[in-house]
Amino acid sequence: MTRTRRRFGSLVAAMVLWAAGALFAAAPAQAAGGGTNDFSCRPSAAHPEPVVLLHGTFATYYEDINFLQADLAARGYCTFSLTYGAYPGFPFVGGLKPVAESSLEIKDYVEKVRAETGAAKVDIVGHSEGGLQSLYVTKMHGISEHIKRVVAIAPPTHGTDAAGLVKLADKLLPGGRSTLDTIVKALGIPVLSDEFPGGPAITALTTGPIAQSGVAYTIITSRFDEIVTPPETSFVREPGVRNQYVQDSCPLDPVGHIGEAYDLNVWHLVRNALDPEHATPIKVCAFGSPG
Repeated sequence: MTRTRRRFGSLVAAMVLWAAGALFAAAPAQAAGGGTNDFSCRPSAAHPEPVVLLHGTFATYYEDINFLQADLAARGYCTFSLTYGAYPGFPFVGGLKPVAESSLEIKDYVEKVRAETGAAKVDIVGHSEGGLQSLYVTKMHGISEHIKRVVAIAPPTHGTDAAGLVKLADKLLPGGRSTLDTIVKALGIPVLSDEFPGGPAITALTTGPIAQSGVAYTIITSRFDEIVTPPETSFVREPGVRNQYVQDSCPLDPVGHIGEAYDLNVWHLVRNALDPEHATPIKVCAFGSPG
């Protein structure tokens, strides 16, 4: 019994040390000059581009990418976010409208950030639908000359079968995919039709090159993403695009789709993408949420 307790105590101690190391690795390296949704923030010489962060479907600017935003702001970045794709009178859930419609809100917001901060270009970081939007708005709205970097976390770039939901609908629903599209639109979430393979937004994005000249792209996803499936459909196999799995750096991280927005390893990869000249390897890997 005593030996068992000692082993258990050693395991707990090791876990505590690991957690402390992970938090230390994620602690802000600099705090001067940054800001969160503060239009008086002026980009520093170290971080000359403001960062616009985009949330995913069923989320908002204050839930999903908010902790990542706070981490970047604490490190000296001017950071900005909005809730896009929400219905009038109900701003508590965003990312619901068609991608083409929501992307116009994002385009206007990017231009506002540029005008208010005086920056020539901005960086865009998006998670899930926000990742798709970061790719879409850069290509489809003629603002690529105003975008320095795009960092897309688990975007459904080529469409997601939603863990087999689309295939199941084809088998079980009369009319298959067409009926599924009708259902999600009737429920007020037409964005899902956009995100399925062959959806309007996916077709528009993947017709011709996705990557735009002069923009540096990084796509980050998890091998264990259970919503954007298969996970490799996130990647953009084009020149000028860096595609990476979280597990390329941290093989044991079981992080899933939602967890990718909160995962310390993902945050580290995002920071590397935003500041490649000062990129560092992950010394202590965290364990993200599998869901």
